Amino acid sequence: MSIPYSGTVQRSLGVVSAIGKQLKAVNLKPARRITVRFDPFGDNVTHTRNFLHYISSPKISLTNPNCTLKTEVVCDRSEPAIEIKLLPAIAESTKVKTVVLRSGNLTCLEILQLINKHVSSLAPVDQPASTVQTKLEKKKGKKK
Repeated sequence: MSIPYSGTVQRSLGVVSAIGKQLKAVNLKPARRITVRFDPFGDNVTHTRNFLHYISSPKISLTNPNCTLKTEVVCDRSEPAIEIKLLPAIAESTKVKTVVLRSGNLTCLEILQLINKHVSSLAPVDQPASTVQTKLEKKKGKKK
C-alpha cells in the first residue's frame, strides 16, 4: 500500500526570485519622498542597504519620477529606518502622512512586502487609455 502524495509539485525558487517578484509589484506613485537612514557600523544594516540598492534601480524609479530618494548615513548607533512621505492628496484620503519602517530586524524581502502592503496598495488605479479606431478597423468590424 502506497502513501498518497501531498505537497507542492515543484520546489520554491528561493529568496532571490521572491525578492524579484516583490520588486515587480512595487509602485511608488503614492510616495513623495523616501528617506533611508542607517549607521554603516551598526548591526543588522545589510538588509537595509540591499533594499536601498533595489529601490534605486531605474525600473522602480520610473514608477514615480517625482519621488526623491534620500540616504542619511548617521554615526550614532541608531536602528536603521525607512521613512516614506506620502503625497498630500493620498495623505488626506488615508489620514496617514508618513510610513516609517524600523528595519533593524527585517530582511530585505520583508521590507519589500511591507512596502507593497502599505504604500503600493495606495497607488491610484490607472484607467486604460481608449484606443482610437481607424477607418479600416471600423470597416472590418461592420463586415463581421
